Amino acid sequence: MKRTFFLYSLVLLALAAAAMAAPLAYAEDEAPDALIKRLSGDVLETIKNDKAIRAGDTAKVVALVDSRIMPNVNFQRMTASAVGPAWRQASPEQQKRLQEEFKILLVRTYAGALAQVTDQTVNMKPMRAAADDKEVLVRSEIKGSGESIQLDYRLEKTPGQGAGWRIYNLNVLGVWLVETYRSQFAQEINAKGVDGLIATLTERNKANGKKA
Repeated sequence: MKRTFFLYSLVLLALAAAAMAAPLAYAEDEAPDALIKRLSGDVLETIKNDKAIRAGDTAKVVALVDSRIMPNVNFQRMTASAVGPAWRQASPEQQKRLQEEFKILLVRTYAGALAQVTDQTVNMKPMRAAADDKEVLVRSEIKGSGESIQLDYRLEKTPGQGAGWRIYNLNVLGVWLVETYRSQFAQEINAKGVDGLIATLTERNKANGKKA
C-alpha cells in the first residue's frame, strides 16, 4: 500500500512539474509517450531539489496542483468516471463540488509519500498506437533499489484551444485509480446519494487537513 501511495504521488507531481517545465503549446505536438517520459524525468528532479515537497508539505503540493496540474489532466472525466452513473444525474453545482473534493482527496492522500523518492528512474515501454488514435495507453516502469513497478497511463487527445494529450486515468501495480475510487464512491452513493458522497469527501479532507 505504501508503494502504491508513493507512485500515485509521483504521478501528481509529474503532472505539475511538466506544466511548469513547458508551455501548453508545446504539448499540442508532443507524442503521448514522449510527454509521459518528459513528465517523469521532470518530477524526479523537482522532488529531489525541493525539500518541502520531499518532506510531504501538503499546502505546497496543493498549491502546485491548483496552479499547474489542470492543463495536463482531464479531471472532469476522471471525476465523472470515478463517480459513475450518478454523475449524469448530479447538478452542475454537485459536479463542481465533487471535482473539488476529489482533487483535494487525491493530493492530501498521497502528498506525504513524496519523501520516499530517492534514486528512482523511469523506463518507457514501446507504445502501440495509430497516428489517428484519440485515446492511447502509455506504459512505463519505475526502477529503484527494489523491484521494478508497473505504472501506466491512459490519455486522450483533446481538440481546439489548448489541444494536446491529457491524462484521465493511471494504473499502479495493475490497479486503475479511477476504478478503485469508483467502488468506494458507489457504496457512499447507494447509501447516502450524491450529497452524501460530497459530505463524506469533505469530512475526510478536513480530517486529512488537520493531520497535515
